[in-house]
Amino acid sequence: MNKPGKWLRYGVLIAATLSAAIGTQARSLEDIQKDGKVIFATEGQFPPFNYFQGTKLSGFEVELAELVAKKMGLTIEWKALGFDALLAGLRQDRWDLVIASHGITDERAKAVTFTNPHYCSGGQVVAMEAGIKTGADLAGKVVAVQTGTTYLESVKKLPGIKEVKNFPKDTDARSALLNGRVDAWVSDRFVVKQALAGAPNAGMKVGDMVFIERIAAAVAKGNASLAAGYNKALAEVMADGSYAALSKKYFGEDVRCK
Repeated sequence: MNKPGKWLRYGVLIAATLSAAIGTQARSLEDIQKDGKVIFATEGQFPPFNYFQGTKLSGFEVELAELVAKKMGLTIEWKALGFDALLAGLRQDRWDLVIASHGITDERAKAVTFTNPHYCSGGQVVAMEAGIKTGADLAGKVVAVQTGTTYLESVKKLPGIKEVKNFPKDTDARSALLNGRVDAWVSDRFVVKQALAGAPNAGMKVGDMVFIERIAAAVAKGNASLAAGYNKALAEVMADGSYAALSKKYFGEDVRCK
């Protein structure tokens, strides 16, 4: 005898499994405009770009995203989580955009679509010893970097590195240097600039840049309409003086790519 309830439950289970496997469709710019709200994800642990002041997200990238969203006529719903999970969640369409100091790389571009860059920077060597300044000086040394970053991959390629220790948060990598657990720390040059300004007597010494990169927000792979809408608004923010004012507020200089 047939049992419709049983087969209905099986059908619901199969449909749910397929839905989870396939994932939801990335929202187009038109979908987002109809909703009036765009979902941004960031890390919240990477000052001065994205960090928490108490319970409030702040930082250069957070304020920049707010400016861009305003130009797009949208409000933002923020999500904050570990750096490693950001692009993975974007591929699962859990949010619309990620802005968390991701360097544009060929490998990442296979999985997501990058917008136009919102600043240019690169990895800088920081050590407690004045003699550790260059990439060559890192030979035989233990170096701290953040997990999932381009710094990790770039430092691994330097010849003669004794060990690369990676940490979930960049602030942890810096602490490892200050606590003497590593010989050097490699991070974004503007992060380094703020770290030294915030702790001028800590004894950290700034070395050379070991690589240069362009930093951009990202959308789901192939979401051309959202990328185009974001790029248009970003260009307007860069043209009307608000980008320059925000950049000088955080860095004392205009950090856009030249």
